[in-house]
Amino acid sequence: MPDQQSTLTDAGDDLASSTSEASLRRTEARSAQIEAQIAKDPTGFRVMTGDRPTGNLHLGHYFGSLANRVRLQNAGVETFILIADYQVITDRDGTGPIHERVLGMLADYLAVGLDPANTTFYAHSAVPSLNQLMLPFLSLVTDAELRRNPTVKAELEATGDRPMSGLLLTYPVHQAADILFCKANLVPVGKDQLPHLEQTRVVARRFDERYGRVDPARPIFPQAEALLSNAPSVLGLDGTKMSKSKGNVIEIGMDADVTAKLIKKAVTDSDRHITYDPINRPEVSNLVMLTALCTGGDPVEIAAELGDAGGGGLKNLVTEAVNEFFAPIRARRAELVADPGHLIEVLRAGNAAANEVGEATLAEVRQAMNMVY
Repeated sequence: MPDQQSTLTDAGDDLASSTSEASLRRTEARSAQIEAQIAKDPTGFRVMTGDRPTGNLHLGHYFGSLANRVRLQNAGVETFILIADYQVITDRDGTGPIHERVLGMLADYLAVGLDPANTTFYAHSAVPSLNQLMLPFLSLVTDAELRRNPTVKAELEATGDRPMSGLLLTYPVHQAADILFCKANLVPVGKDQLPHLEQTRVVARRFDERYGRVDPARPIFPQAEALLSNAPSVLGLDGTKMSKSKGNVIEIGMDADVTAKLIKKAVTDSDRHITYDPINRPEVSNLVMLTALCTGGDPVEIAAELGDAGGGGLKNLVTEAVNEFFAPIRARRAELVADPGHLIEVLRAGNAAANEVGEATLAEVRQAMNMVY
């Protein structure tokens, strides 16, 4: 077995280099290869992804990740989607209206086209085997590694002066358990999430090095790979990152009138001539891009057609595009929310399936650790 200290050092180097230009190029090339493999035969992949139920999902979620999840599901990739209810309390004093938010998130998932016949939906709190993996996994990382993890740093900065909780400190390990409990080998991520995925790979590798294998021919945990997202970033209505905590979002489930009122208040600029220039005119360009995403058009052409229509003309166009695109999704969501019993049935079925997978993984882990009594 490799020397533990050298392994820890190597892992730290891995985390530090995971966002380097050379590493990023390799990841981009590998993502392209994976996409080609999925097109030929999707059966070799299991995707894991998910969200924290801290509020309703919004347009940034849809164009940034949900549409891609539907694409992968429809391509035949086995998909696990986590509703990370335990992670709500990493930086909060309570769960808030957690039951309502979990069901609302599930309604969002189903409304956009994710299908329980092809996708497993489950909640942290309902899968004990997932959370039990945290114990052996925590023994595989150091305090220093966790404190310099970019995910932990970013989450801590977002909380202001709030003291770091133990759950927040171990957030990357919990995320590793999320991926490894179901042996996912593919995780759709943005470039900023690559260090988090590398931490998962480190945990999987160290477990194999320290405890060995039940089957000598394969490690217990796969080395999960990144599927980089090429989705454009949709800004909030104030021109900053779209975020539930900032209140600058358009939620997927909002009705047409509320959407229109929010877009009317969106930040633009004083130049009446509409152009698509994300660097110099981010607010205007964001609205143009949102129109393009909803209509399938080209943002440069849309801006050219608007010409001197000004901010008012642009807002009218994006309002029409958003409301038309999301009308069927919103109608479906309203039906789902009106039948909470169905949502509970879907989630319980997914929880049961996730538990079956997790218990099998945990049994292998206990066997490798010689803890079967």
